[in-house]
Amino acid sequence: MQVEQIYTNCLAEAAYYITSNNEAAIVDPLRETKPYLDRLQRDGVKLKYIFETHFHADFVSGHIDLAKKTGATIVYGPTEMKTGFEAHIGKDGELFSIGKATIKLIHTPGHTMESSCFLLIDENKKEQGIITGDTLFIGDVGRPDLAQHVIADLTQDKLARHLYHSLRNKIMPLSDDLIVYPNHGAGSACGKNMSKETTDTLGNQKKTNYALNPNLTEDEFVIELLTGLTPPPAYFPKNVIMNITGYDSLDNILLRGKKPLSPTEFELKAKETKAIILDTRPAAEFAKSFMPNSINIGLDGSFAQWVGEIIADIKQPILLVAEIGKEEESIIRLSRIGYDNTIGYLDGGFETWKNTNQNTNLVNRISAKELEEKLTNKPYTIIDIRKRSEFNSEHLINAINIPLNEIYQHITEFPKNEPFIIHCAGGYRSMIAASILKQKGFDNFVDVSDGFSGIKNTLLPITDYVCPTTLL
Repeated sequence: MQVEQIYTNCLAEAAYYITSNNEAAIVDPLRETKPYLDRLQRDGVKLKYIFETHFHADFVSGHIDLAKKTGATIVYGPTEMKTGFEAHIGKDGELFSIGKATIKLIHTPGHTMESSCFLLIDENKKEQGIITGDTLFIGDVGRPDLAQHVIADLTQDKLARHLYHSLRNKIMPLSDDLIVYPNHGAGSACGKNMSKETTDTLGNQKKTNYALNPNLTEDEFVIELLTGLTPPPAYFPKNVIMNITGYDSLDNILLRGKKPLSPTEFELKAKETKAIILDTRPAAEFAKSFMPNSINIGLDGSFAQWVGEIIADIKQPILLVAEIGKEEESIIRLSRIGYDNTIGYLDGGFETWKNTNQNTNLVNRISAKELEEKLTNKPYTIIDIRKRSEFNSEHLINAINIPLNEIYQHITEFPKNEPFIIHCAGGYRSMIAASILKQKGFDNFVDVSDGFSGIKNTLLPITDYVCPTTLL
C-alpha cells in the first residue's frame, strides 16, 4: 500500500491518494479532477473509492465530478443527511478493500456528526496510518461550531462533547506508531492552533496535542476547545450545502468563465451584470496601475480565504483581470470555494486596458524605512489591518486595528479629511484593503509595502499589549 499526501497551500488542505496493486482510493479531493485523472492514468490503476471524511465547509469537494468520470463509489461515514447524488453511507467499523490493502471506517463525530477517520491497513494486516479529516489535526482538533450554521440544533457545546468522546474512545486507544494524516494544516480556518507540519505519529500527538491530554475532564476539554474561536468565513455554510446537495460541473464553469473580452466588451458586461471586477495579479503589480473599482486579491497569497471573506455572495458575477496565462487558474481557485459565476476575463490582461487609454488608478506605497522617516517629521494615523491576534501580539504604538475581514463594517472609521497609512504583515492583505478603500473613494492614504515585517526592522516603537485605540 502506498499513501501520498497531496497538499494545497492556498486552502491549507490535504487530499490523499492511496494505491494497492491495481486499485486506488482518493480521500477529500479538491474540485478539479484533471490532476487526479492524469495520475490514475499514469499509474495504470482504477479508482475504486472516493472517501469523504465529512461534508466540508471550507472548500467544495471534487467527489461528484470524479465519481462521474471514473465510476468510483463515494463513501461517507454514518449520517442521516440525504445527499443529492449517489453515495455509500458507511457504518462504524466497516472495511473497504483496495487491492490487497484494507481501509477501516471509524466514525468520530465532533467536528460534524458524520465526521469519520479512515484507518489504513497494509497488505500484511498491519495498521500503518490514519486519515483523520478534521477530527484530529497536528497540534489541534477540528472546531465544533460549524455545523450549527447549517443545523441550528447542533450547538458547538454538543459537538465539542461528541468530539471529546470520539478522541478518547476511538483515536487515543490506537497504536502510537500510526502516522496521522489530517485534512488541514496551519492557515486553515477549520481549527485555531494547527501546526505547520502536515503529518506526525499518533504517539507524539498524544504527548503534545492539548486536545489529547488524558487529564482533561469533559468540561475542561469543552472550555479549552471553544476558547479563542473566531467567527468562520461567511461562505462556509454555503460550501457545506453544495457538498451535500451537489453542484455544477467544473467543466461547465470553465466553459462559462473562459470568455476573453475586449476592454469595450469587458466594460459593457460589468455595467450590464453589476459584476465584481476581481484583479488576481500580485499586489506590487496592482499598486502600479489598476482598473478603477476593481478589487485586488492576488493568486500569490491566501486567495481562497480572502475571496471568501471579501466577496459576500458566492453567486456574485465575477469578471477577471489576471496575468496572461493565469485566467483558468483564477477560475478554478474561485470554484474550489463555490464561487462558480465567473463570466469572463480581460483578454490580453491589464496591459490591454492600459494600451487603449482607459482610465487607471494606482496605490501609493512606501517601505517601512520610508515610514520611519515620514513619522519623524509628522504624526500620522496608522491603521493596522492584521488579525486581532496578530495585533495583540505586537504592534506600532498608537496604531489602530481594523482587521481586513471587518473592513466593510468599519469603513466610516477611516479618516476622510487627513492622510493616513495602512499596513498588514507583508503587503498582501493591505493591498486588498487598499483596493477596497480606493473603490470607496479614499485617496488620502499610503500602503507600507513590506508591512509589519519591515516595520520590525526599524526603530519605530512597538508595544506588545493592546493599546486603547484598538477598534473592537
